[in-house]
Amino acid sequence: MRVFDSPDKLAAAAGEHLGYSDWTTVDQPRISAFATATGDDQWIHVDPARAATGPFGTTIAHGYLTLSLIPALSWQVYRVEGVRMGINYGLDRVRFPAPLPSGSRVRAGIQLLTVTPVADGALQVAAEVTVEREGGTKPVCVAQTLSRIYP
Repeated sequence: MRVFDSPDKLAAAAGEHLGYSDWTTVDQPRISAFATATGDDQWIHVDPARAATGPFGTTIAHGYLTLSLIPALSWQVYRVEGVRMGINYGLDRVRFPAPLPSGSRVRAGIQLLTVTPVADGALQVAAEVTVEREGGTKPVCVAQTLSRIYP
């Protein structure tokens, strides 16, 4: 984990790759719980028997489930001290270049793009987060995230 002593130190790191999270497993119980929470119970996500005969040979995680892992994975990569709070502000671009089969392990790599002052004394942090599957040839998610930190 990379720890920045202050928001200014984070700003000075703009343009740098900050590192990688730990690997985490995305298993069928997690996928099924996400389907229940969101109402997206398409067979490709929740029916292992049917999915075994489908295009991926198994169930796959929802793209939005993969996207929802980014905050927790990011917290493993870096943190900024001297901040009252941080919030997710949005996304500029999200792509799911490859499916995420059930039982796979993923990790996130973070490229810090910019850190810019915005209203209320906050700093807006733009990062490109690449979620990769262990053994995969393409990322399962690439997202340009925006967050705001309040010193």
